[in-house]
Amino acid sequence: MTHIAKIAVESTSLDFDGLYDYLIPDFMLDKIKIGYRVLVPFGHSSAKRQGFVFSLQTVEAGKKKLKAIDSLADSEPLLSEKGIQLAEYIADRTFCTLFEGAKIQIPAGLCLNGKMTYAISSDFSDEKLEKLSEEEQELVRYVSKSSGFVSEDVLKRKFHLAGTSSLLKGLEKKGFFVSNRQTASVFEGRMHKTAILSEKGEDEDIFHSLTEKQKSVVQVLRETGSATVSEICYFTGVTASVVTALEQKGILTLHQIHKERKFSIYSRECGEKTPLILNQEQNTAYESLKKDLFSEKASCTLLFGVTGSGKTSVYTRLIDDAMEMGKGVIVTVPEISLTPQTLSLFYSRYGNQVAVFHSGLSAGERVDEWKKVKSGKARLAVGTRSAIFAPFEKIGLIVIDEEQEHTYKSERSPRYDAIDIAKYLCARDQALLLLTSATPSIGAYSAAKNGRYQLLTLKERFANAVLPEVEIIDVSESFSGSSTEISDRLKEAIQERLEKKEQILLFINRRGFYTFAACPSCKKVMTCPSCSISMTYHKANHRLMCHYCGYSEAYTTVCPFCGASTMQYSGSGTQRIEDELHNLFPDARILRMDADTTSTKNAHENKLREFAEGKYDIMLGTQMVTKGLDFPRVTLVGIVSADMGIYKDDYRSAERAFDLLTQVIGRSGRGQQKGVAMLQTISPENEVIRYASNQDYESFYAAEIENRRMMIYPPFCDICLIGFIAENEAAARAGAVFFLEQLRKFCKEEFSDQKLIVIGPNPSLIRKMGNKYRYRLMIKCKNSKRFRSLIRELLLCFMKEKNYKKVSIFADINPETNF
Repeated sequence: MTHIAKIAVESTSLDFDGLYDYLIPDFMLDKIKIGYRVLVPFGHSSAKRQGFVFSLQTVEAGKKKLKAIDSLADSEPLLSEKGIQLAEYIADRTFCTLFEGAKIQIPAGLCLNGKMTYAISSDFSDEKLEKLSEEEQELVRYVSKSSGFVSEDVLKRKFHLAGTSSLLKGLEKKGFFVSNRQTASVFEGRMHKTAILSEKGEDEDIFHSLTEKQKSVVQVLRETGSATVSEICYFTGVTASVVTALEQKGILTLHQIHKERKFSIYSRECGEKTPLILNQEQNTAYESLKKDLFSEKASCTLLFGVTGSGKTSVYTRLIDDAMEMGKGVIVTVPEISLTPQTLSLFYSRYGNQVAVFHSGLSAGERVDEWKKVKSGKARLAVGTRSAIFAPFEKIGLIVIDEEQEHTYKSERSPRYDAIDIAKYLCARDQALLLLTSATPSIGAYSAAKNGRYQLLTLKERFANAVLPEVEIIDVSESFSGSSTEISDRLKEAIQERLEKKEQILLFINRRGFYTFAACPSCKKVMTCPSCSISMTYHKANHRLMCHYCGYSEAYTTVCPFCGASTMQYSGSGTQRIEDELHNLFPDARILRMDADTTSTKNAHENKLREFAEGKYDIMLGTQMVTKGLDFPRVTLVGIVSADMGIYKDDYRSAERAFDLLTQVIGRSGRGQQKGVAMLQTISPENEVIRYASNQDYESFYAAEIENRRMMIYPPFCDICLIGFIAENEAAARAGAVFFLEQLRKFCKEEFSDQKLIVIGPNPSLIRKMGNKYRYRLMIKCKNSKRFRSLIRELLLCFMKEKNYKKVSIFADINPETNF
């Protein structure tokens, strides 16, 4: 009998994806389990690749000779059997490989290619050296004198080898070297060498025999008991070699100790769990949800409450209950900017039982948080969409806050939807899924109306707060004639709030200074040379920048096309509005929140905390300041351009605009003082603006659902996007046409049961990005297993077609952003 493992291997394309059989070496039989990360030889060259063990089998010895697993990459499995099943689910739903479905569940960075190392071959002998060049001989002698493996980087540096040099691989082929790729083990984490004095270190006679530098080290350890090597070097000024010498003398011992990283400005000390007082509406919702939670049956509820109605208090009570049941809880928020206030609330209530997951953490910090959940130290995972993969063995509650947000859908492979994953996990663990929003997605509200979700509603603001008064400003009539983006009425309201020492929030969904540059002489627009998009002028660095690929060039008044000195700049972004505010209100303290000002570590947390503490009077920002934030002293919200986004070429544009406007309005008057919201618009009669200003979701939904029904858009169908990308536009277009032809053929033959509506092929909305051209097909469909089988077969057919080897293709079901 032969013991084999079925392994999903990295870097396999979809047409070569599958589970590969590998022999399990005898020494590994007692250790290996499903979910282990392993290194295996792959392909003709037997290069080492990472893989995940999906299953273990004992089979009859066959004639086919199988390769053996090289090594285990970690001291224990990274994924449980449940994780392996989830990987298969993700691969089926998103058209990714099995390895990608597994990799997405573990901390980012762990599956990056490790360092290649080389050691001398056991067959090495001095006689064989004569056949090598002088440079090769030097390399071999150096490695032969080293103990164990030597890093490829070290060898290239020492012997000045080019990055593309094949010398090391050549010596391996000739039998002088053996190679190994080292991967970072998740279970090593962040280790610190910590020194502790031995009995000899306490001996005074031995102490007096030491050098002055060694004495200083011993003295520090006598005073502190223990210290890391880096701390010793810092306090004494010695190098690490002094510590090593003392270890060799037996004066101290060195231990590897894991140290958890601290990355948040908020304390993790667990405070007193203060009782949450709920009003009658909240308590009714809570009792209904509590019943579902304790039933331990899979269920899904939409908690629909106006902004400021206290949805967070309701689900915090549920979190208390789920954690007391000993089950894991996941809370997701759509933006990093929402994480700080959420963390502050949960840290003060649950302390170190909270683990955090979002893209603002370093790779090491993500590992630490992931390990806290896996080890059982943390029972509440909070973060953006990646938090959905927190490795709880048993989940009791998942909360998707602001469920309508598009950021819950990944735009890169695997193109998963966090809400879809949440539904799978809750069905698997018989858990409660709670979706919350003041402006639910059309799909979620439709499901609640049709009985597929339970619907709970909160119609009143908490603690007697009232919804803000909304004033619509027609910008065609409200300016005094000067070149300004802030109307006279909004300017007057800002001044009133400043005099009362109240805070103001202003929203514009564009960053930069000017958003458009064009020459009136030749009618040409300044666009990115790599992307078909206009560039934005940033005053901070005096450059025109592309917000898609990062290309920039110096600001100029001379047209690069015709040479005329007539270049005109127009449009407004956050930088221009900030300048205008400084000119209008020179004494006001202004905080700008956009991608340019919050790129550094902890920037979101620090800036929002300072605004909450009253260190700023006006906060100006993009979409990151519109949702979930609670500042009781904000009594005025101003929307600089309420029309932005309403008229986009996207069936969701009205829904997105309504959501954004409603949420921004809801930031005002969340404390004891009544708030005001002002919307500047060129189309005051637009129904989306009218519904949003009245906070009237029901009327908006009724109008929008009818539009969707007539046009056959979700929730009355699913949409599958097929994207084609190539350096040559004709190739991208030809690839799309070929795919459409094959789709017609398949639907006439083995998939004749599929009823589809196909739009395209057409150029993408942004036709060129990063010097690559993009085409797309849109398929209105029903997302069934049968339909996914059709798309998978078409993808495999396309990838095997030699004429389109230079065309990249992907499929994305129900994408949230336009391609």
